[in-house]
Amino acid sequence: MTTGTITYLDSADVDRLCAGLPVVDLVHETLLAFHRKEAGLFPETGLHWTTPSGASARSLILPAWSGDRYGCKIINASLGNQRLGLPRAAGLIVLNDPETARPVCVMAGGRISALRTAAVSVAAVRAVRDLADITSVAFLGCGRQAEVHLELLTPACPNLTEVLLYDVDRTRAVRLAERGPNRAVVDRPHDAVAAARLSVAVTTTTESYVELDWVPAGGTFVNVSLDDAAESLLLGCDHLFVDDWDLVTGDDHRLLGVLARAGRVSGPAEPAPEGGRAVDADLPTLLSGGYPRRIAAGDRVVINPFGMGVHDIALAAAVYGGAIRQGIGRSLPR
Repeated sequence: MTTGTITYLDSADVDRLCAGLPVVDLVHETLLAFHRKEAGLFPETGLHWTTPSGASARSLILPAWSGDRYGCKIINASLGNQRLGLPRAAGLIVLNDPETARPVCVMAGGRISALRTAAVSVAAVRAVRDLADITSVAFLGCGRQAEVHLELLTPACPNLTEVLLYDVDRTRAVRLAERGPNRAVVDRPHDAVAAARLSVAVTTTTESYVELDWVPAGGTFVNVSLDDAAESLLLGCDHLFVDDWDLVTGDDHRLLGVLARAGRVSGPAEPAPEGGRAVDADLPTLLSGGYPRRIAAGDRVVINPFGMGVHDIALAAAVYGGAIRQGIGRSLPR
């Protein structure tokens, strides 16, 4: 039952509590719970504007529930933050009492948002590939998401010996290369993707550019930032997976949603449109073992996660549970 206070967890608290969490397994289990309808989400809403300095900014609200935890993530971002020395994105997660609906915890959301995004990528990749076979990975974009993806991929891929880095701002790629072994900066995005078994796009681009013939046979392309994969790759890959089709089609900017509204791409289990294709499966179906097609060693796979707020709530609930057990956080009066 809700007490007379709200627990507040700042960024340092959340970082400390996330350190021991098996985030990839938590995300995996949340996708399975979503498949069983034991977790769910509702349409996100967003506020978009142009900052006084001319940068694109937005504030998104993602309501969701997982088990007996209900809440929402408020995640804000401005493309002008880099020149101010600030992270591009930051936000809050609010957890509510399941009985009274009163807020019980407010926590900094940046770390959880970054972790759940990377964890979805790793969970999806290990569902389609043997992680022990991944010896090379390419990153398009070398900001915070690339860092967190590497944080989770490095221990998950025991034979990873080559990390190829590309960013339109070469200094970002150089900085990331200097933070770990076996990292090399490349001059063109094509050179990164063509040489890697796994490629992860984590950019802010609004123009698609990665073509089908860039991805080698047996390659996997994780389209985290959603606008990097070109039409040829989305329509021509051997297997195309999304996290939630309703989220994809509800977005009126990114390419896969645009192709859906144009009648070029249909959803999972739907007939493929003439001259187009159907999405092969969503991630809850894939991870539950419900995908019937074999993924051959030479197949090209595209994973296109939009970002499900249900993962934020599941991870936040685990963080909040740890905070209660360890006595971490600040009690705020209502």
